Amino acid sequence: MRFKLLILIVFAFILSACSPEGAASNKTLTNDQASLPVTGAVNIYSSRHYDTDLRLYTNFTKQTGIKVNRIEAGADALIERIKSEGEFSPADLLITVDAGVLWRAENAGILAPVTSKLLEQRIPSHFRHPDGYWFGLTKRARIIIYNKAAGKPDNLESYEDLANPVHKGKICMRSSGSMYNISLLASIIANDGSEAADNWVKGVVNNFARKPMSNDTGQIEAVASGQCEISIVNTYYLARYARSTDPVMKKIFDSIGVIFPNQNGRGTHVNISGAGLTTHAPNRENAIKFLEYLTSQNAQSYFAMGNNEYPVLKEAKPSSAVQRLGTFKEDNLNVSVLGENQEEAIKTFDRDGWY
Repeated sequence: MRFKLLILIVFAFILSACSPEGAASNKTLTNDQASLPVTGAVNIYSSRHYDTDLRLYTNFTKQTGIKVNRIEAGADALIERIKSEGEFSPADLLITVDAGVLWRAENAGILAPVTSKLLEQRIPSHFRHPDGYWFGLTKRARIIIYNKAAGKPDNLESYEDLANPVHKGKICMRSSGSMYNISLLASIIANDGSEAADNWVKGVVNNFARKPMSNDTGQIEAVASGQCEISIVNTYYLARYARSTDPVMKKIFDSIGVIFPNQNGRGTHVNISGAGLTTHAPNRENAIKFLEYLTSQNAQSYFAMGNNEYPVLKEAKPSSAVQRLGTFKEDNLNVSVLGENQEEAIKTFDRDGWY
């Protein structure tokens, strides 16, 4: 009996040491309500891995009395897990990145539609599914970067300009398997048509300085070091350098120039981190409350700060690091189209040699 009691005490100590308060950043969320007793739960399957999210979960529990349980893994693994769990899945919400991934989840039959006036008021229509199967929570832009020492490239104001032969041998890219590149091409298909998108891929491939490799961080460092002069990356990758106090990272950021593409036309391609209610959610009402909480002004700023993204709520401000990248006009294409054109984008990449 004493041994069992000792085990319980040790287990409680471990839980307290691993609590969200211990893991989160030092920044605090304002909370106008006293903590309420835990009266319910919401179960989150998330592919986000940010300590700042833990503080959001804790604050939600204090405000509502609803405990947040979470499982973290890669997006594809979570989708497969929810599918295999079927009607017995404990998952209430799937939180992940990229509209293309949310589209996969929707097509896997694991998401259910939500009707919420609050969500519809707070989230612009192009950042949520037309039928409410998922909602964008933060956004990021896919921008063109260049090496300042080499000078701002001429004839480079749009994504389409990347295919101009004047940039031959100057462009670094990550592989076509990147969901970020797939979604970008899906948007070009939607805006310019399939034939133009096909010609664009061929033109960019002809301008490669090297074979596609690495991730967005690798593209930033390749441009900064002069391995190539031009690339495309998501804003939050560059914002990590902007907010860093490390001298090497600060030097890299200072060596990079930013172009928000297509400002004279449709605007810069944007994508989202978002969430959807699961089909068999055991705590449906709690899950919707949590979604609505994540779109409140205070939570939006904090949520976006965790991954250096832009809030989707207009009243919320991005972090100072993100603000350093500049303001821009965004493409108002509904991001659900990025999923719909995903298969065509992949086939186009493969056919035209962007591996």
